[in-house]
Amino acid sequence: MSLFGLGRNQRTFRPKKSAPSGSKGAQLRKHIDATLGSGNLREAVRLPPGEDANEWLAVNKFCTPENCPTMTAGPKYEYRWADGVQIKKPIEVSAPKYVEYLMDWIEAQLDDESIFPQKLGAPFPPNFRDVVKTIFKRLFRVYAHIYHSHFQKIVSLKEEAHLNTCFKHFILFTCEFGLIDKKELAPLQELIESIIVPY
Repeated sequence: MSLFGLGRNQRTFRPKKSAPSGSKGAQLRKHIDATLGSGNLREAVRLPPGEDANEWLAVNKFCTPENCPTMTAGPKYEYRWADGVQIKKPIEVSAPKYVEYLMDWIEAQLDDESIFPQKLGAPFPPNFRDVVKTIFKRLFRVYAHIYHSHFQKIVSLKEEAHLNTCFKHFILFTCEFGLIDKKELAPLQELIESIIVPY
């Protein structure tokens, strides 16, 4: 049994052996080099001149249960949700639902003083690093989904620089502290290598 009550047969990360191979990572890398560390966030979110505000809001919501009925990172990787408490057996959910479950679960971890003590000098629990690793592993899955399912949309909105900068920081931090196992990083391995090699 693992920290969250999930046994080996209840894994939430499921690589698919029958999926076709491709070089999605290589495609992503073409866009990455020119955009890492660049961009203006205020400009990216501003309503374009002459555009309807409602249209702008609608076009910026492109990950929906209809578009993304399962939480995937390309055809080879699927993620299922389980928190080990309310949902013990991993379930297939849409990508937006997975993210909703994840954010609620992370908030519950952060609010739990037995895990994240608020008092100065209060000790961290023995399993603190395991909890942090699980948080980062699951956050990585959101990045993997965005890059595999929505990167072209993000490029069309000219927002890739911001995504790439956030992801670069995320990866450098997780690598610095060994927070995500290498096998979990497989969906974005080529992209990650292009970030880490220069450092």
